[in-house]
Amino acid sequence: MNKNLLSIAIIILAVAIVVVNFMNSSKSDVNKEAAVDENEVSSFEDAPGIDLSSVKEGNPAPDFELTTLEGETVRLSDYQGKKVILNFWATWCPPCKAEMPHMQNFYEENKDKGIEILAVNLTNMDNGSEAIESFVKDYGLTFPIPLDQDGEIGAAYQAFTIPTSYILDTKGIITKKIVGPMDENMMESLTKDIN
Repeated sequence: MNKNLLSIAIIILAVAIVVVNFMNSSKSDVNKEAAVDENEVSSFEDAPGIDLSSVKEGNPAPDFELTTLEGETVRLSDYQGKKVILNFWATWCPPCKAEMPHMQNFYEENKDKGIEILAVNLTNMDNGSEAIESFVKDYGLTFPIPLDQDGEIGAAYQAFTIPTSYILDTKGIITKKIVGPMDENMMESLTKDIN
């Protein structure tokens, strides 16, 4: 009887190995089919007016003009001469909530040292201006909050996962893209060695 149980166990194990190997090869084939070459991204035509290939490290950050919560016009090019942390966020985003106190502290310590934070709210995906105003008040944010009402700027900057941030040097060149939240130490190290 023990030999029969052992034989059955070996057969079951062998079948399981074959099934697992088959499933892994199927997933591999699906992943190969789903993989997108980085060069192909720039050829997508489903985002009219957006050149996804231009927003990458070493390129000038595309200029834009948005209105802040206070109704002021903000143009990215007006910040040339300063290092800029260009951040994309929304009020409902937990990592954005975790990041904001770090951004505010970093801003307070560095705003007089030629470093600016522009925290672009993805307004078209958010919960309305009252929610944004409440968030800004609750977190005591004092840096500019431009509102991306129609989502064009967030799409152009590939803010598909938020928070997404870009570090710009004083000439407006993208030096780094960060997907996910940052803390003060990270912001310090990313802005310290750029001109």
